Amino acid sequence: MSHNARNSTTLYVRDAATFRPATAEETLNAARAALSTKFRRGRTLNSPDATRDYLRVCFGALEHEVFVVVLLDNRHRVLKNVELFRGTIDGCAVYPREIVKMVVQCNAAAVVLAHNHPSGTASPSQADELITRRIKDALTLIDVRVLDHLIVGGDEIYSFAEHGLI
Repeated sequence: MSHNARNSTTLYVRDAATFRPATAEETLNAARAALSTKFRRGRTLNSPDATRDYLRVCFGALEHEVFVVVLLDNRHRVLKNVELFRGTIDGCAVYPREIVKMVVQCNAAAVVLAHNHPSGTASPSQADELITRRIKDALTLIDVRVLDHLIVGGDEIYSFAEHGLI
């Protein structure tokens, strides 16, 4: 994908021998690809803003719920970024056992949890608070820290850590 110097806000793609403005989907795919480099294996997860930008792009337009676990080493470098569970428009079944299995397989020292609310509201439900506690309790038993649980609702992102819930 190329960028036209005359209009710095429009993304252009090569179409045969010419360039044309990118569709919204092509623009989102390009943004996801650019932001995903921040979450490649070995990158340090040290910027809350970068994390929020990445999650906004990944989850913002989804019409179903997904639950992601970012697995980190003891220096908070990304080991793996996994969409572990997928749900419907208003819910997603999350199993702490599966998270523990993934953490052990990757030898992670810490995790960041994230999921979206397709409704557009980022406020946590009681179920969100309960599953976060259950995951945190399960991971505490194996000395793995839950650094945050982020909920993406459109452009809004709720952080459990910032609200003292982790």
